[in-house]
Amino acid sequence: EVQLVESGGGLVQAGGSRRLSCAHSGFTYAGFHIAWFRQAPGKEREGVSCISSADGTTAFADSVRGRFTISNDNAKNTVYLQMNSLKPEDTAVYYCAAPPTYYSGGCARVLIAENYHSWGQGTQVTVSS
Repeated sequence: EVQLVESGGGLVQAGGSRRLSCAHSGFTYAGFHIAWFRQAPGKEREGVSCISSADGTTAFADSVRGRFTISNDNAKNTVYLQMNSLKPEDTAVYYCAAPPTYYSGGCARVLIAENYHSWGQGTQVTVSS
């Protein structure tokens, strides 16, 4: 089974930066696949970014492209979401997620929450204006 633990949320001023961490375990040596989602009050959970060793590429939602980056530290088994130029509309609970263990594909252009079965506990990011 894949287990995920998130950290790094908090309060940040608009225009600032913050880095979220997703520590993961349970992936085989053959690869990993981690996606980030976020959910604001009263809104649907939306995909933010994804990274997969299947194709070595990353994916980003249009709303964060150019501001956010995603990376994996293999030695620490941790995926990072670096958030720059933050806006108040980025305020949300951020989750990292993994697909079923049998999944071996890369990141889709559009991330669908229902395709992911393992989830972190979520970490709150609040961007003040």
